[in-house]
Amino acid sequence: MNKKSALGKGLGALIPNETQNNDKNKPSLISLNLIKSNDEQPRKSFDDEKIAELAQSIKEHGIIQPIILNKKDDYYVIVAGERRWRAAKLLGLKEVPSVVMDLTDKDILEISLIENIQRQDLNPIEEALAYKKLLSDFNLTQEELSKRIGKSRVAISNIIRLIALCDTVKQYLIDEVISEGHGRALLAITDPKIQSEIAQKVIDEKLSVRELEKLIKHLNSNKEEKPVKREVNPYYKDVTERLQNYFGTKVNISNKNNKGKIEIEYYSEEDLQRILEIINL
Repeated sequence: MNKKSALGKGLGALIPNETQNNDKNKPSLISLNLIKSNDEQPRKSFDDEKIAELAQSIKEHGIIQPIILNKKDDYYVIVAGERRWRAAKLLGLKEVPSVVMDLTDKDILEISLIENIQRQDLNPIEEALAYKKLLSDFNLTQEELSKRIGKSRVAISNIIRLIALCDTVKQYLIDEVISEGHGRALLAITDPKIQSEIAQKVIDEKLSVRELEKLIKHLNSNKEEKPVKREVNPYYKDVTERLQNYFGTKVNISNKNNKGKIEIEYYSEEDLQRILEIINL
């Protein structure tokens, strides 16, 4: 089942009947100069190529579906139809057919969310952030949100969990170089650095979600193995502590068959210069 068929409500179901049937809300031409995008619009990224394609379609056929606006002081905020608005601006149109409505902030966010989901326009992170905002700003439960948008509570919960991914992996999801399934699997890795590295491996080796899950399971099983505790030679332990006190930094001595190396750590060029001065170099 795709996203469209999974939704139980269309935009019409979210718009009050009295608003739909009111003659005052029939489409009218509104100047583009009076229209502004919605800062709370769930969708944050727009494909310039697709906007250009839409502009070409509008040039040939016109704007068939009016833009839905909400009146704010002396201007209008887009509720639904930002892609059409952007395409109209690209064409240099002066005005667009619009329906002006009196909606609450909750209505605006919900309608914008539904429109984008029905058109499959949101990436998983945009969708997750929109759900989270609806839940937190309007005190909805996941069950209530599920009924409003026609998605299962489990599906909503799984999407929202993606927000916990590290920034690098979230960007991969936004750029669509990994799938939502990959993102959910990567949640099993809590270390951001490792999570990012494994995500890069998915991209480089074109791993499927199933292959990624096997890889993570293997990593976690190795992690759970108890490391063999080695006995530290008291002599080398004492030498290490003396060197650390002398240089004022971490020192590591690796020894095997009475041969090895001494590693002295530094954390900046100034720190390195300080150590060199200690040994008169």
